[in-house]
Amino acid sequence: MVSLLSMLLEMEGFSVVKMPEPDSGKIIATIQHEKPSVILMDVNLSQLNGLELLRQIREIQELSDMHVLMSSGLDFSRECMDAGADGFIMKPYMPDDLIGKIHQVVNHTR
Repeated sequence: MVSLLSMLLEMEGFSVVKMPEPDSGKIIATIQHEKPSVILMDVNLSQLNGLELLRQIREIQELSDMHVLMSSGLDFSRECMDAGADGFIMKPYMPDDLIGKIHQVVNHTR
């Protein structure tokens, strides 16, 4: 899934950095180094809780304004927004919906 999303986003002109998993420290270090325009993150990561990782990101001063779009196959929209997400998209989604949601999140000021 990550490879397909990466290909889609690259075709749309985005530069994609795949995050290391399952170490939240490595993920946060990568975010600090890469400074992405937006983070697309699933609520259910293989060995991490995406909501907890989002909370950790929000606690770090230099990352607190980072744009984060959360995703899940279940409706965790309220939980994601409460944890500090800038947006939520429910899977499965169409490529155009994802691209539109990313643009919406990036153009929104925290």
